[in-house]
Amino acid sequence: MVRIGMDLNSFILEQERLYPNATGSLSRALVAIESATKVIASHVRMAGLADILGMAGKKNIQGEEVQKLDELSNNLLIQYLSQSGEFFALASEELDEPIFPEEGKDAKYVIAFDPLDGSSNIDVNISIGTIFSIHRRVNSDVSDFLQEGYKQVAAGYVIYGSSTMLVLSTGNGVNGFTLDPAVGMYLLSHPNMKIPEKGKIYSINESNDKKWIDAGLKEYIESLKDEGYTSRYIGSMVADVHRTLIKGGIFAYPADVKNKNGKLRLLYEASPMAFLTVQAGGIATTGKEDILNIKPTDIHQRVPVFLGGKYEMEKLKSMLT
Repeated sequence: MVRIGMDLNSFILEQERLYPNATGSLSRALVAIESATKVIASHVRMAGLADILGMAGKKNIQGEEVQKLDELSNNLLIQYLSQSGEFFALASEELDEPIFPEEGKDAKYVIAFDPLDGSSNIDVNISIGTIFSIHRRVNSDVSDFLQEGYKQVAAGYVIYGSSTMLVLSTGNGVNGFTLDPAVGMYLLSHPNMKIPEKGKIYSINESNDKKWIDAGLKEYIESLKDEGYTSRYIGSMVADVHRTLIKGGIFAYPADVKNKNGKLRLLYEASPMAFLTVQAGGIATTGKEDILNIKPTDIHQRVPVFLGGKYEMEKLKSMLT
């Protein structure tokens, strides 16, 4: 029986019992994510006192400067996920190509992850996070990552903020677990998370409004202001989406003249966050199609992202050109 305060491992086993054909493989895969993110959380808490702030002196496949904590988080996830033996392949936002660990040659799943979302905010102590997306192994090659988002078997994120929290869905709703550092366990704190159908907040980098490609978007934002909506934009997707899931409203990262295909990555950011949003009762779209229906063509593909409650999203769809 699911209850407030239940630890994540017990919750995973409880969920496994709901599926008679479950083998425990996914459960062990999720435990590997749990272990890795606990270690990352401990490093994040100590970042200001250790030599892990600042640039690592290299750029990732996206052409972005890699932070030291980025690199550390990426290495920790690769280590724990590989050693678990539950993943045939790992794709990281920080790496050019997927990794195929020897320990996972017989594994059933592949995982894509953003090891440290919002890393540009590390040095100023703003919430950052880890995002992950799990698909079944189908073809035993890189094409396993090129599956539609609705085929995800699990997705989630960990937010490292005033508390460390893991938000997870295995296709049966969304649940949030807060890390209790005293006992070293994630405990169920936000069961059956539901995004409000109508909120009061819009989250978008409004300073880019002159660059937005869709003329209807600016009119849409103005209409939300007329309804009394408040602007809140942190600049860490994990933090902005987490607030949106809890308080409602809309999070948007649209296409613009500089990023005509959008800036957020489909595999590592858009697809898992869309999965969580939809599982929580919301809607996720690029402005032209449902994010979860997109079949990726490249592991580093980018897309525009709009996600939020039903009221805001239906209104958005009616106003975009």
